[in-house]
Order: sequence, then C-alpha cells, then structure tokens
Amino acid sequence: MIMDGRARLDELCDSLGDPYARGDRYAVFCGDALSLMGRVKPDAFDLTVTSPPYNIGKEYEDPRPLEEYLNWCEQWMGGIHRITHPRGAFWLNVGYLSIPEKAKALPLPYLLWDRNPFFLVQEVVWNYGAGVAARKSLSPRNEKFLWYVKDPDAYTFNLDAIRDPDVKYPNQKKNKRLRCNTIGKNPSDVWRIAKVTSGRNRASAERAPHPAQFPLDLIDRVVLGFSNPEDLVLDPFLGSGTTAVSCVRNGRFVVGIEIQESYCECAADRIEAELQAEKSRLFVY
Repeated sequence: MIMDGRARLDELCDSLGDPYARGDRYAVFCGDALSLMGRVKPDAFDLTVTSPPYNIGKEYEDPRPLEEYLNWCEQWMGGIHRITHPRGAFWLNVGYLSIPEKAKALPLPYLLWDRNPFFLVQEVVWNYGAGVAARKSLSPRNEKFLWYVKDPDAYTFNLDAIRDPDVKYPNQKKNKRLRCNTIGKNPSDVWRIAKVTSGRNRASAERAPHPAQFPLDLIDRVVLGFSNPEDLVLDPFLGSGTTAVSCVRNGRFVVGIEIQESYCECAADRIEAELQAEKSRLFVY
C-alpha cells in the first residue's frame, strides 16, 4: 500500500532528524543534499523539481573541474531516481556554462541529459524575456527544463491544470464544433514566463535575497501539471524556497534541502508568509 503524502512527510522527518523548519505540509532540512537523500527510503517522492548550482561561480557555489562537476551531478540525480515513486517525475532546470577554447555558452542539458537512469520525455524552454545584454553574441533569454519520468508508460500529466487561456480564436468551429478546448490551449514546450528581477526600481514583488530565484508562476506550472494534490514533492537545492511555497499553496506536501542556513531561513520565512496569506484569504471569503 502506498502511503499518502502526509504520512511519507512524517516518516521522512522521523528518519532524517529535526528539520531546520517544519510545518503541517512542509519540512526544510539544512544540509548536504546527496548525504540526506542517501538516508531516504526508495519511492518516497512523487515529483522532484530543482535547479542545482551551474558551476559558474555564483556566490553559493565553489566551481569544480568540469568532469568532477558532471560526476557529482550524476551522483545526486541517481539518488533522486532511487527515491522517486515508480509513477513519479523529475524536473531539472539548468542554464549554461563556458568551456575554455570550446564553448562560450554551452547549455548544460547537452552534458547532463543522459547521466541518470530516468526516461527523458521532453525538453522545455523557459523564455524569461529579460537579462544581460550581450555585445558579441545574441542576448541570452532562456534556460532549459528537462522533464524526466521513471516509467514512460505511467506518469502524471495534468494538462487541464496548466492550459493557457490566451487562445487567439476561442470561438472558431469546425463541423459546428469548437476547434479548441474551452479551458485553453496546450502551453507547448516554450514557456514565456517573466524572471524574478532585481534592482531598486524594477525588482519583482516576490524578490527574495537569492541571486537565482525561480518565479512562482513557473514552478506553479510544474507542480500543478506534473503532480497531484496531496503528493509529496522534493527540492534538494531549495534556494529561496519557491518550490516549497508553490507546493503549500497548491495542496501538496514538500521537503526542501538547502546547504546554506541563510537560504533555509529565507525559504522558511517565505513559506510561513504564504501560509499566513492563505489564512487571510480564507478569512476574507
């Protein structure tokens, strides 16, 4: 018998010890993802969505030699496969890195896509619409998600939950029948969702103190489309906590792992703020 998300969350907290922060639907652990995942029982999670360090020298990472970095990714991705439910999925967000004398901006999916036992369903392009203006190349405006599943014949895909309502000809008919779904259209494999911006005059309302923050709209689409209510979700590189915020506001249970305590605190604060906002909304209605 498969345990529900709440029971699996409780069991994880019992096996991993005291989390940095814990609520009814979430737990945040401060520590090394590879080490902590090694203590989790198989098949625990229905969905993992994460973005690891890109090995490009951000403030939260120590760059490694390329092959060492790729081997490290292979290790933690293999760990995710072991703890993913047979019908579960893994959504991996990665950007670009440079390789001296070989490439200026090499998409990491080219190097990582087959370094885990999952089945790759599709690459999704996240077009974020703003970024650094380049002078000697085209200005970068996208990153990639890789959508993996454990079983290519049995996985969660809730298309109706993520349909795009912006249909150009919503009333167009063929043989007296509407040609499009009344809920909206398939959002395709290119997602145009604005990134979280910073700066005194242009910072996004959801901006947190993390240099590589997911926008909630982006992660909401993954959580809603590729997991079910009451499922248990993992983000082993939690960062500012966007995955956890999305899960608690969309009726999922979530475990986040983050090695830096300051980001654990940021994530916990954001989760609790979301829960308080939800209570306020319920009170108003």
